[in-house]
Amino acid sequence: MWSEPVSLTGRHVVLAPLTQAHCADLMEATADGDLHRLWYTTVPPPEGMAAEIDRRLAVQAAGTMLPFAVLTPDRKAVGMTTYMNIDAANRRVEIGSTWVRAAVQRGPLNTEAKRLLLTHAFEALDCIAVEFRTHFVNHQSRRAIERLGAKLDGVLRSHTVTDNGILRDTAVYSILAHEWPMVKANLDWQLAKPR
Repeated sequence: MWSEPVSLTGRHVVLAPLTQAHCADLMEATADGDLHRLWYTTVPPPEGMAAEIDRRLAVQAAGTMLPFAVLTPDRKAVGMTTYMNIDAANRRVEIGSTWVRAAVQRGPLNTEAKRLLLTHAFEALDCIAVEFRTHFVNHQSRRAIERLGAKLDGVLRSHTVTDNGILRDTAVYSILAHEWPMVKANLDWQLAKPR
């Protein structure tokens, strides 16, 4: 059940099971802001999008990832996100490998996407904890995770070797099940306030 495709729909965003049908939109999305050129995160370049979709679907088939296309309400794909490092036995999941095109950043789309993912994790999957991980120097991502209400668990120093050979320090955050009502209320408030 944890890696079974599911669609999650809100007012500002639709999270749909990722397929190759999203490839052309995602190629355009990754070029918006040259997201694939950021050295501290991994966003596929336009020419690598089909391979990245295949990779995520293969990891889903292995049972440790559930990839989504992030869509606008009119069903245009503007990014990707996943449940990853699925640990059904311990009722834990990580929300990660997330990116959205520059044109939709800092708006309600990503906030509502996280609201939908967290609701499904805590209320349908009965998670004990949901994790978020990001490069220590990715301050934009860290601020966004902290705005959700996630707490820093710690930093895994020299945690992984990135594609460019640099050692990554990984900031690990989590939201625990008993914290979900407060986090949910905060996300609802953020989505309701005037922009």
